[in-house]
Parts: sequence; structure tokens; C-alpha cells
Amino acid sequence: MKLENKTAIITGGARGIGAATAEKFLIEGANVVLVDLNQEAADQTAASFSDYKGKVVGVEADVTKKESAQKSIEAAVEQFGSVDVLVNNAGITADAQLLKMEEEQWDNVIDVNLKGVFLMTQAAAAQMKKQNSGVILNASSVVGLYGNFGQTNYAAAKFGMNGMTKTWAKELGRYNIRVNSVAPGFILTPMTVKMPEKVLQTMKEKSVLNDLGKPEDIANAYAFLSSDEARFITGAVLSVDGGVVI
Repeated sequence: MKLENKTAIITGGARGIGAATAEKFLIEGANVVLVDLNQEAADQTAASFSDYKGKVVGVEADVTKKESAQKSIEAAVEQFGSVDVLVNNAGITADAQLLKMEEEQWDNVIDVNLKGVFLMTQAAAAQMKKQNSGVILNASSVVGLYGNFGQTNYAAAKFGMNGMTKTWAKELGRYNIRVNSVAPGFILTPMTVKMPEKVLQTMKEKSVLNDLGKPEDIANAYAFLSSDEARFITGAVLSVDGGVVI
């Protein structure tokens, strides 16, 4: 198992890509801490992994609050003894064209998708420095590489995240901490499956593989980057998008 005896924190872990990543990590032998804004949702997802009782817990935290982020790291250490992997998966959207975007839409997306990643990583990196090891993974997007109509706030956050990824890789490498981003394309999550079939078909046709991604595709990338098989990879932004942007 690639991640045996490792402890992974996954923000936004109660659903979608976060839940799929949790399952993959558990299969690979990791202990998993599901961090979510909703304690009940985190507990329900943790309970759904009945085959891994004692290896997965839910923790309520607001990643945009420094004290809350710090407590989630402390909870992981108290429960499992270390923090070996942090997956900054939590994120939101609030789309609008530039001339119609409200300040609140900008602030909310930047707070969760950028500030939240900063606060969680700052807290986790301090613990990883003590351990002289760790892996930090950031959930970017193809939007963070090429932009997207109607997503000024989301693009800014994801571009910024990629910049932080490369900066942190340079700063934290001396402590044996690797930092990478994964940039998904169009992924079938509980949110996207509700879209009209015509929209889904258009999304599919943008892929050179003529397909949409699954949460498991992203989870597999995270598992690889978290493992010792990726020991010499840091500062990278890995596109997992079916060739949408080539």
C-alpha cells in the first residue's frame, strides 16, 4: 500500500473529489482526517467508510479562520500522531462576468480558495517541519492555467494557488516537504451531474479523449503525488483534464 501508516488531512472531504480522495487514501493504507465546514457531513462521510473504522475521522473547521485551521491540524496529531499529507481540496465558486461581479462574490471565493489554502498550509507546514517530512497538495484547476469566462475570482484564486505552490516548494524543500498542485478539467461531481445533458456533452467534446473525468481520476493523482513514488516531484502543477487545454 502506497500510503501505509501515513496521516492525511483532506479539506472539503465530505463530498465529491474530497470524499473520493479519502476513499483512495484509505485503500492505500492511510489514516484520514476529513475537514469540513459541516461536522455532520464530515461524520456521515467518515461513517460511510465502515471497512476502515478507527482510521478515518471527521473534523469541523472553517479554513478561512486561522484558529480553526490550526485546531484541525492539532486534532489530526492528537488522533493519529502526525500530519504527513495535506490536501487543500476545499473550494467554492461564485461566477459572474467582471462588470457584474459583486464585491462579496470576489471576497468569498478568495477567502476560501486562496486564504484558506494559505492558513491550512501554514499550520500543517509547521507540524511537518517538526517531522522533517510531508506532502502538501493543492486543488488547482485548468482555470488557474488558462482563465475562464465569468470566473475572475476563481481564476485569480487558482492562479494565486499555483504561485504559492511553487513558492512553498522552494521554501519548504529544505525540510523534506514536497508541494504540488493538481489541475482538474471537467469532472463529474454531484454538482456537475445535475447540468443539462447538452452542457455535459459540450464539456465532453472539449476533451481530446471525448470524455469527462471522474473524482477517482483526481484522487489517483493525489495518491501518486503523496507517495514515495513521487519523491522527486515538487513545485509541479499536474493537469488531469483529458487533454482539454492542449
